[in-house]
Amino acid sequence: MEKKQKTILLVIFIAIVAFLGLWGVDLSQGYHMVSDISSDPEKYVGANVNTMGSVKQGTLDISTSGTRFVLEDLEEPGFEIGVEYTGSLPVSLSEGQSISISGKMISDELIEASNIVASCPSKYSE
Repeated sequence: MEKKQKTILLVIFIAIVAFLGLWGVDLSQGYHMVSDISSDPEKYVGANVNTMGSVKQGTLDISTSGTRFVLEDLEEPGFEIGVEYTGSLPVSLSEGQSISISGKMISDELIEASNIVASCPSKYSE
């Protein structure tokens, strides 16, 4: 077999492996800013959303029935949305911390989160 034929077969093999590896992965839904969701909530109600922001100071309420807080936009703190979560919390979750959430938007002002990922605290300080 010639070198050119081997190269073509290798490229085809890599393409097939990449295609099978991405089979079933939802690539259509990226992260939305809280400001996007808050300014046009009707577009997202009933849909699964991924967003990121920071836990607003004074809003983190952890109880036996679940966790509630307000998520505010990282770039425009005037935009915010309520979040309810009943799963196990990241150990480092605190007010003012940047987080990303995935869940279903159940009303104009509330996301029912199914997953929360907290950013790692920086070991460097300014």
